Amino acid sequence: MTIRVIIVDDQAMVRAGFAALLSAQADIDVVGEAPDGRQGVHVSRSTHPDVVLMDVRMPEMDGLTAAREILDPPPGVVHRPKVLMLTTFDIDDYVYEALRAGASGFLLKDAPPADLIAAVRVVASGEALLAPSVTRRLIADFVQQRPAPRKDPALRLKGLTPRETEVLELIARGLSNQEIAGHLVLAEQTVKTHIGRVLAKLDLRDRAQAVIFAYEAGLVRPGDSG
Repeated sequence: MTIRVIIVDDQAMVRAGFAALLSAQADIDVVGEAPDGRQGVHVSRSTHPDVVLMDVRMPEMDGLTAAREILDPPPGVVHRPKVLMLTTFDIDDYVYEALRAGASGFLLKDAPPADLIAAVRVVASGEALLAPSVTRRLIADFVQQRPAPRKDPALRLKGLTPRETEVLELIARGLSNQEIAGHLVLAEQTVKTHIGRVLAKLDLRDRAQAVIFAYEAGLVRPGDSG
């Protein structure tokens, strides 16, 4: 199945470069592009992409606002693509809030071409781009600078079974499904079932939101060893 992608970035050269790179892949089709967030939302709703590559800082409407509009559309709009944030910085308020809003991950603009291609495929498959330990460390470093965990997430944890809580903690530590299965001596399909229940009970979109929820609830603390 071909992955439909749109590119939203205020730099024409970046859009052209990414489009050329992705279009050269047999399984990826670039179906649109936009120079700002506002047009990005419009293009997304007219082309129905699977993945939106969204720059963080843009004129007219920034990537965070655009991501929110795409991921939480008004009544009547049923299409909700995956959103992958593009940034020149490791992590900042915009990226963190975008993940909380439901973005599936973020990628540095200067990442190797192979990483961009892989990221689009990972996000399109329904996974969040949060498995690499470097991403987990960046989120942990950022959360460390935030206020103490809010009570609301901690209270919501009580709705999970002990096993589900354990699975959530391992997700937040950056483990893949296969690694969680090995750690808990479970079948990988069983792990997927547990993750699905965790996301449903906590009303979370994907692993990206699960990681941030785990930090905000105090289940995992920055600096904890994995």
